[in-house]
Amino acid sequence: MSELDFDVKYDGKDKGEIGLLGNSMNNMSKKLEENISQLKAANLELQRDIDKKEKLEQMRTDFLSNVSHELKTPIALIQGYAEGLKEGITDDPESMDFYCGVIMDEAAKMNDMVKRLLTLNQIEFGEDELVMERFDINELVKSVASANELRASQKELKITCDIKDTPLYVWADEYKVEEVITNYISNAINHCCNENIIKVAVGQIDKENVRVSVFNTGKNIPEEDIDHIWEKFYKVDKARTREYGGNGIGLSIVKAIVESMGKKCGVNNLPDGVEFWFDLDCKL
Repeated sequence: MSELDFDVKYDGKDKGEIGLLGNSMNNMSKKLEENISQLKAANLELQRDIDKKEKLEQMRTDFLSNVSHELKTPIALIQGYAEGLKEGITDDPESMDFYCGVIMDEAAKMNDMVKRLLTLNQIEFGEDELVMERFDINELVKSVASANELRASQKELKITCDIKDTPLYVWADEYKVEEVITNYISNAINHCCNENIIKVAVGQIDKENVRVSVFNTGKNIPEEDIDHIWEKFYKVDKARTREYGGNGIGLSIVKAIVESMGKKCGVNNLPDGVEFWFDLDCKL
């Protein structure tokens, strides 16, 4: 087939058998070319389906491996403390309360991880329908920041807002945008140190885009980790993540939500801390 030349045509004007044969060959050549074209398109579609299936299988394998790894520690802790209670290792009420507290905390962490994974999978596979609407992003960001002030103050952190009092309207899924902001602020609370400042800002960067950013003072993210922090279960500091009950899924959810709306998100290392951001559509 690679040696066929479909540009070669019979262009004679003979009305006899040779002309009929030539025209028949032209028609056959045209149909053969169309059939080969359809076959190539079908092969490409088949290859895409194969690649998609292989990708899904790899995602399934990675998912099961990561989930098994993440559940191993809390399950072991729950089992250990439950066995301790059953065997009567202690009859001190305070110690028993501590054992029960550990069991409840670890169970809550597993429940949170499962819920987050379900949310992430629904978004990644397009099963979570977007509800695009026009709303005031300034008001939403202020509301989420205010809702996290108590949690921040418990760690002696201060949340400040660089947001104008006038409305700034965007087109997006308001519920999902709230989840993105909440994830960013929670991440900031968990990693903020040094001056203990978290700064939330909103501003229009061009005629079509508004940028929401959350900055926290503290250590920079190592350059070798920056491209991986959006991956499921990836942790820059595993000990610290375990300490505050993180599971490495929050930023993956952020990325999936923002990309589902056709926008971008990112992170910048600054001299005195780290800034996470995402863009929204403000075009009328």
